Amino acid sequence: MSFLGSSLGSSSGTASPGFWPSHFQCSEDLLKPTLEDMQRNKELFMASVRNEMALLNAQQLINKCNEKCFQKCVTKPGTSLSGSEETCLSRCIDRYLEAFNIVSRSYTDRLKERQERP
Repeated sequence: MSFLGSSLGSSSGTASPGFWPSHFQCSEDLLKPTLEDMQRNKELFMASVRNEMALLNAQQLINKCNEKCFQKCVTKPGTSLSGSEETCLSRCIDRYLEAFNIVSRSYTDRLKERQERP
């Protein structure tokens, strides 16, 4: 079989080993990831996991804050919030987030101290 005078392969229709020019030949070594590639992929994966965990933690914080503050401040749920309920919710959320930030900073500082120790 021929196409414009070039042989495309054997009669079985498969390409002959010399069909592709040498610069198109694919070495198996090119397909193997290098140590640097594997390390970079690992770092990217770990960063992705850390981001997902941070997002999950933020969602849990917001849900817990909403639940606790709603229970504390909204005694008679209705179609709208009273002025005192709005004030209570605002203060409760502020305190909850402030406490969370204090605990987070303390925890982060302790982790840093442990990493710095031999």
